Amino acid sequence: MSGGQGPLADRYPVRRLTAPVEADVVLPGSKSITNRALICAALAKGTSQLNGALFADDTWAMIGALTSLGINVTADEQAARITVEGCAGALPQQAAELSVNQSGTTARFVVPVAALGNQPVLVDAHLQMRNRPMADQFRSLEQLGASVEELGEPGRLPARICGPIVGHEVSLPGDATSQYVSGLMLAGGVNGLTVSLTNEPVSKPYLEMTAAVMASFGASVTNQDDRSWTVGGGYRSCDYQIEPDASAASYMLAAAAISGGRVRVLGLTRDSLQGDVAFVDVLAQMGCTVRYDADGVEVSGRASSGISVDLADLSDTAPTLAVVAAFADSPTEVTGIGFIRQKESDRLAGPVAELRRAGVDAEETDDGFIVRPHRGPGPATFETYDDHRMAMAFALIGLMVDGVAIRDPGCVAKTFPNYFAVLEQLG
Repeated sequence: MSGGQGPLADRYPVRRLTAPVEADVVLPGSKSITNRALICAALAKGTSQLNGALFADDTWAMIGALTSLGINVTADEQAARITVEGCAGALPQQAAELSVNQSGTTARFVVPVAALGNQPVLVDAHLQMRNRPMADQFRSLEQLGASVEELGEPGRLPARICGPIVGHEVSLPGDATSQYVSGLMLAGGVNGLTVSLTNEPVSKPYLEMTAAVMASFGASVTNQDDRSWTVGGGYRSCDYQIEPDASAASYMLAAAAISGGRVRVLGLTRDSLQGDVAFVDVLAQMGCTVRYDADGVEVSGRASSGISVDLADLSDTAPTLAVVAAFADSPTEVTGIGFIRQKESDRLAGPVAELRRAGVDAEETDDGFIVRPHRGPGPATFETYDDHRMAMAFALIGLMVDGVAIRDPGCVAKTFPNYFAVLEQLG
């Protein structure tokens, strides 16, 4: 099942299901893997082909940034294929100006890559990304000998980056965002780098994903103790297959969980590189049945039981779980995700505010939220805070409740442009 969609209005009414979901779903490629593979291919020796790539705003942001750095990238959206002519770790020697738009992965990956060269690179962003922190990564690059000229608010983009990186060891906090660490690892794969964390990392599966993608492109990666990563050896070109996006899958699987139906996501297996595939285990704890086979993963049955769960390793699914929890029969407490306040939106305050808008008892905590579903959600027009994950998660309520609409639905283009077309096909 797949589909396209034209421009969306400012307000999108969601159609209620007439029966529990019963569907096999084909989803776009992983955003996280696509952008990591683009960096590795750009720094590799030779020409790489990325198959099954995601084409969404975040991907185009990365392609645009790499093109601005002098990398030749050819995109075939219809074939879901991207061809990249690598620079063998030596950026074309040119001053550059680029925008990462709203893409956090592009910002945190491209800034260290820009520091591999010895010409100044001006990195700017959409206002939303300008408001997100970059300070820890800036300081890390300065430790390595690069210069960072902050041109706006301290610790924020825009900034002018100029290398080269000359150091081979760097330390930084691990509890802000794994994207800082992944960006340093990706750039460090060229000349060798040990990245040490001063405390426990958040979202460790994303670091493991980075390591796995790097290894596929020939880099050496050693993880000493979850707080220290040593990378190097350079990259070589390859043909790389990108798996379906597990974060996108969470919405489809949640549709089965709230309706008591069945959804199978084709191509997403237990061996996925993506930590968010573990969302199915959360749904299993809530009462769903989970089944893996050679073709994908299937969730069936209703998520009726509230749970207590630490979502630190799959924090992108927090808004989705907030919605699923609103349809359960007992409370759910989510912990370990205080750091998601500084994502595209405050993903603790936002889900709580929107659940309350629909009449659900919910409250924020220091590092998560609590949902007390005394009765199911009611009709509402949900705010999305220019956050694709808020829009996709809260649209699910409309599958079960009449009178639900989503404001600014076009924000889903960041990672899943045809989301609403796929959602309608579930019905």
